[in-house]
Amino acid sequence: MLWMGRIAGLSVLLFAVVASTAFAEDGASETAPTSITQAGWESEINGADVAWMLTSSALVLMMTAPGLALFYGGLVRKKNILSVMMQCFFLMGIMSIVWALWGYSLAFGQNIGTGFFGGFVGGTDYLFLDGVIPFMNGDTADVPMAGSIPRSVHMVFQMMFFIITPALIAGAYAERMKFSTMVVFSVLWGTFVYCPIAHWVWADDGWLFNAPYEAFDFAGGTVVHISSGFSALLISIMLGKRIGFGTTPMPPHNLTYTCIGAALLWVGWFGFNAGSAGGANAAAANAFVATHMAAAAGVIAWAGAEWIFRGKPSVLGACSGAVAGLVCITPACGVVNPLHGIILGLCAGLVCYFACATVKSKFGYDDSLDAFGVHGVGGTLGAMLTGVFATPTIAKGAKGLFTDNPSQLINQAISIVAAGALALIGTFILIKILDATMGLRVTEEEEIRGLDVTQHDEEGYIFL
Repeated sequence: MLWMGRIAGLSVLLFAVVASTAFAEDGASETAPTSITQAGWESEINGADVAWMLTSSALVLMMTAPGLALFYGGLVRKKNILSVMMQCFFLMGIMSIVWALWGYSLAFGQNIGTGFFGGFVGGTDYLFLDGVIPFMNGDTADVPMAGSIPRSVHMVFQMMFFIITPALIAGAYAERMKFSTMVVFSVLWGTFVYCPIAHWVWADDGWLFNAPYEAFDFAGGTVVHISSGFSALLISIMLGKRIGFGTTPMPPHNLTYTCIGAALLWVGWFGFNAGSAGGANAAAANAFVATHMAAAAGVIAWAGAEWIFRGKPSVLGACSGAVAGLVCITPACGVVNPLHGIILGLCAGLVCYFACATVKSKFGYDDSLDAFGVHGVGGTLGAMLTGVFATPTIAKGAKGLFTDNPSQLINQAISIVAAGALALIGTFILIKILDATMGLRVTEEEEIRGLDVTQHDEEGYIFL
């Protein structure tokens, strides 16, 4: 099994290198992208939009590492902190390559075929960054555009979403999954689950982007949080519980790291949500404010619930509440009033608290770091509340229940079911295949010793 895991991991990397080299030799495709020449740059490219989108891209990358790496790293036992950080950091590498080679094209290329099944995923328009990167054409440069920004900027911004989404799932299998299996699963999951959902929701010809099933998802409630959260729940069940779960205390080993990570996630989320406006504009400003208000309300709600039901508020509760509020506002931030962000944050803090504190213990699944309780539940709640509070006073044509469009709730529900179903079905198939070929879990001895030593031959703490 060990040699199969190594071969599978190396095969993924080798394919990426060979494919990119082969394409570089082929040159540009004959497909003509929407582009401008060098002489027209000043009139077509909005410098402020480009600057904001590049900044947002960096902020979202920061969410994965150090943000999520510290947030998750502090929650595991000290013998596993490096394994979690390595998962986040390695995904920054491998998922970037996958996105550039074929992921972006599958998500944002034109539909393959016609009809519903023809719109399942994008085509080969941007395969290996064809039609994405600027290139010299004689004495002028052709710059493929996505609105007022170069398409390469749009590509790299969306790349950061592709990186963090499988990293969120890591919270479900922390402390017990093989590193090699994690790598292969993430690549396959990103290709066959994330890319189709992103195409449905965000591509110009996606079936959830257009009538009659148009669903509002401004920054990734369904694409990122529902997909990762539902997949996390299924993996935690199929993988099985950690050794000692339910009988041996497994407290977070360093809440200082978790608090720092949560703060970095909060800041990075401004790029995540406000960057989804596509430029430096009023929509970005609205999303920025709504995002902050939801996070603030989430802190109060989760910590307040702990205060009432457990007698004391906790640092972990405040951090979790902030993230829950941020998750919930993600689909709504561009179509709701910022004050509605307070309502969404309060709802998320309370609902996600009970999902993590009560529902998980009642059903007994070992979602190690509450990936489903925060992202799956928070994303679902946010998607539905978006259909309640969406208003045309914020975004043209965005009407929800409170603006005389109750049918929007149906569309939101359809998007939740569609994304959740693909995530569950795709994850189930992938986990079954990987379990039969590579194996999912480390051995019992390796799990007891810790994944830092057994998977990476390193220790996070030398003197502790």
